[in-house]
Amino acid sequence: MTYDRLVCANCAAPVNEGRCPVCRASRERLQHEQEQGIFAGLSPVTLVALLVVLLGALALLAHQTA
Repeated sequence: MTYDRLVCANCAAPVNEGRCPVCRASRERLQHEQEQGIFAGLSPVTLVALLVVLLGALALLAHQTA
């Protein structure tokens, strides 16, 4: 989610303007989350499961082409 569409419940202004301390804190948190990347929110178990699926697909592809 991007913070440019959010409205602050404290001051009723757009969060991206950062008018109050609540807006500024939310803006900082959202910017930090967006900088982490697409895999940052995934649990380690999910990442391992994705890796296993990817390796299985590669093994199947290698078996079919051989």
